[in-house]
Amino acid sequence: MKPDGRFQKLPKHFWANVRTISQHLGYTVRAAGEIKVPTIPEIAQALQDLELNTKHVVSGDGKPTGFGRLLEAYFQHRGKVLNTFVEARLMDAEQAKLKFESLRRRLCPKCPLPMNKQKGKKKAPAFLTGITNMLIEANAVGMDCCYDPRELTTVTRNGVPVRTLARRVDGAFPSTTNPIAVWELKEYYYTTTFGSRVANGVYETLLDGMELEELRENDGIDIKHYLMLDARYTWWDCGRSYLCRVIDMLHMGYVDEVLFGREIFDRLPVLVKGWVQTARNRK
Repeated sequence: MKPDGRFQKLPKHFWANVRTISQHLGYTVRAAGEIKVPTIPEIAQALQDLELNTKHVVSGDGKPTGFGRLLEAYFQHRGKVLNTFVEARLMDAEQAKLKFESLRRRLCPKCPLPMNKQKGKKKAPAFLTGITNMLIEANAVGMDCCYDPRELTTVTRNGVPVRTLARRVDGAFPSTTNPIAVWELKEYYYTTTFGSRVANGVYETLLDGMELEELRENDGIDIKHYLMLDARYTWWDCGRSYLCRVIDMLHMGYVDEVLFGREIFDRLPVLVKGWVQTARNRK
């Protein structure tokens, strides 16, 4: 999923309003199993409840301001894409396993296909990671790719380090030094609750995105940053509020695209071919 252009490059205070209002009103309608979409009156009431100013949202005669209409439009967009697009594309463990095995039989990959970190009956291949690796290998034939970085991502200029990210990413193309693209993988097929480990995964991606934004704005170096996530029970049944945060993060510019579940099969090959062309143009 790409960000909607209407909500890109908005000032930070717009997102402060989004977060404040979402936190107060809640992200979901639990009884309906859907994402909550606040209306202008609800937005204004939330700010009043918090003893905050409402003049930037509604004018003196009660009509929405341009800023208020933009907030309402964003909440409508976030709810629509999650309720109608994302939910339908999230897979459970059995569905992901079938896709993984089908792809492995067809491609006969040489790339790493790691196991998950579970034990006992839950121990299995890391399906989303394996699918990602196989699709990249199949569409970047003959090119290097760091499928399992064991070092921090570093950007250099004239052989001198310019930036080194604070944490390791889950993959980098073609390497962790001056990459064209980096990505994060968040698959939780056998997780039974939405715990701190899953929440921390969202914040880790946010940290990477903030560092890459700073690099882009101050040094003009653009590294594409992607998030791939899956597991219907964890993300949709337990963690819909964090999916809202992911959509916010996408529009804030901290990730270039988010691939949700089955979306990876159509979209990742297109992205990889773009990375390959960029790599060839560098030479």
